[in-house]
Parts: sequence; C-alpha cells; structure tokens
Amino acid sequence: MPRSLWLLVIGMMVNVTGASFLWPLNTIYIHEHLGKSLTVAGIVLMLNSAASVVGNLIGGVLFDKIGGFKSILLGIIITLISVVALMFNHSWPIYMYLLIFIGLGSGIVFPATYALAGTVWPEGGRKAFNAIYVAQNVGVAVGASLGGIVASLSFNYIFIANAALYAVFFLLAFFGYRNIDGATAKQTSILEQNPTIKSRDKFTALVILCVGYLLCWVGYVQWPSTISSHTQTLSIPLSQYSLLWTINGVLIVLGQPLISLFVKRYAKTLKKQMVLGFIVFIVSYMVVLYAEQFTAFLVAMVILTIGEMLVWPAVPTIANDLAPKGRQGFYQGFVNSTATGGRMIGPLLGGMVVDYYNMNLLFMIIISLLVVGIFTTIMYDKKLNTVVETKRSKTSDAIGG
Repeated sequence: MPRSLWLLVIGMMVNVTGASFLWPLNTIYIHEHLGKSLTVAGIVLMLNSAASVVGNLIGGVLFDKIGGFKSILLGIIITLISVVALMFNHSWPIYMYLLIFIGLGSGIVFPATYALAGTVWPEGGRKAFNAIYVAQNVGVAVGASLGGIVASLSFNYIFIANAALYAVFFLLAFFGYRNIDGATAKQTSILEQNPTIKSRDKFTALVILCVGYLLCWVGYVQWPSTISSHTQTLSIPLSQYSLLWTINGVLIVLGQPLISLFVKRYAKTLKKQMVLGFIVFIVSYMVVLYAEQFTAFLVAMVILTIGEMLVWPAVPTIANDLAPKGRQGFYQGFVNSTATGGRMIGPLLGGMVVDYYNMNLLFMIIISLLVVGIFTTIMYDKKLNTVVETKRSKTSDAIGG
C-alpha cells in the first residue's frame, strides 16, 4: 500500500478506537447514571444515528466540493469540540445534544476517508477499502475492550480518553493528510472509461445495490440488539456473548489472507463476492434460528463474520467504481448513510417483531430480506453497458484480490 493509504488506515483506527470508548456504554450511562428510561436511551441513540446519516451525505458532497483534507478536518473539528465539551459537562440534556453533534462530525469523516482511499490507490481496487474496513474493526475491538476497563474505574475517564484520542486523530490528519487530496487524484473507474453510460444509470445502479446493503445491515444489527437479549433468555452468560464479538474482531484481522485467497479463486467479480456473502449470512441466521447453546451461537458468529468480510468492503469498492468523476465523495456518502440507516431501522424492527410475535419469526424475516438482497445485487448493474462487465472481468484479479 502507498504511504498515503497507510496514513488513512492509521487515522481510521485511531478515530474508531476513540469512538468505541463511548458508543458501547451510551445506553448504560443514559439509563443508570442519568436516570433515563431505556426508551429515552433508544431515542437518543436514534438521534445520534440520524445525525450521522446527515453527516455522511454532507461529508460526501464536501469531498467533491473542497477535497478530502478539508472535509475530514471539518468532521474531526466538530467531533473534537463535542467530545471536549463532554469532558466538562455530561449532564442531561447536554449529553444528548453533544451526542447528536458527535454523530454529525463522525458522519462527515467516514465517506470522505473512503472516497480518499479509493482515489489515492485506484489500482488497489478492493484492497484499499478492505484496509480501511480492517482498521475500523481493530479500532472497535481495542476501544470497546479498553473502554470497559476504563469505565470500571470512572466514567469521567471515558470522556477524557475519548477526547485525547480525537485530539491525536486531529493532529494526524492536520499534519499527515494535507498533501493527500482526492481532488488531484486520477479517476480510473472502469465505468468512467465508458462515456456512453449516463450518470443517471450509474446512480440508479448504486441505489439498487444499496437496497440490498441496507437490508443486510437490518439483519446484522440484530446481533447487538435482539439476539443479545435472546442469549440472556437462554441463560448464556454475558461474558460468553461478549466473547462472540472478540472472536468477530480477531477473525476479521487474522482471516484476511484466507478471504483474499477465497475471493481470488471463487469470487472473481465483486457481484459474485457479494452474492456469496449474502448466502453465507443466510446460513448464519439459519444456525441462529435453531441455536440454544453457546456453541451454536459461536458457529453462527464465525459464519456471520465470513459473510461480513465478503460484503462490507465490496460495497464501497463498487460505489467507487460506479462514481462519475467528481462524484466519488457523494457516492461514498450515500453508501455510508445506507449502512447507518440499516443500523437505525434494524433494532426498532427487531424489537417490534419480538415484542409482538417471537424470535423465530424475526429470523425468518431476516432470511427473507437477505434473499431480496441477493436479487438486488444480481440486478443492480443490468442497465449498464455490457462492455463494463467485460472490462470488470478482465480486471477482477486486481479488484478481488
């Protein structure tokens, strides 16, 4: 990887580590320390996600208008000011307002980072986005594990650690990203090489692709919401449930060589890679449907992680490939807002289905949604010129590998 991408990877890891000190503990802090109901906590987290959706779209547009460096810096500044303010005042309702601004600022950073990664190493294809994806998961694993330790000492230390890591991210971006800008990067999109394809058709393809992506996220977020509660009803200790996410993070980091080999041999196009990922997701939920012991949930999580490794990096790669020149940021913002939208809808849908019906029906609904996702993934580029598919097949080793 080029040095510029390494800087983006390190920055993403620091950014997500800082965020992961706080986000797993938000509900606990709002409910137990601020004395608010779980419903209020859910509303606050939904507002945070909604602000992130807005930030995703703003960040994407800003990337196209003012470049990656300024866009990322603006997002960091908004977030840094918010987390520093949180250090000094984390009472109600200030906590809620600051979480909304944190969602907005962090939302701006993500699409700008993904768009920049695609433009600084266009020949890397999937590898560039996969590197950012792995960095995110390392940050989640490190931040969440350290956050629990720090919170056991004092919640005030959580806010301090969060602010300190965002300050480090600001310094890294300010001094390291100044000469990395997508505005000067060469656009090498396969689709851009074929001027007969209209921008409207490209965006339509992105929307169809993101329908399946959103449905996939609706299912995925059941794991930290309804499925986590389901494991408690089965008398599975919370420590064992937490272990599932540790295994998820370790597999994502250590399993990259095996996934790359698998993709190179059996999923030589991004479409095949995503379809296989959706099928793997379905198998995972079929295992969960009948799971009653921890071992079954462990098997389901391993399968789920494999599906995640196939689908998550593929979508921003396709978005970068679809994006017309000067629109990479907007396309990445749309992809990120779709994922955030799935994270908003998923817990609400899952909670309603479980409250009024049962877990088995929820799993059947998720499997049905994933089947729809397979269909949208197969169909997303049907209107595009057949020349594009030929060119993508010829370059699939670079993109998939």
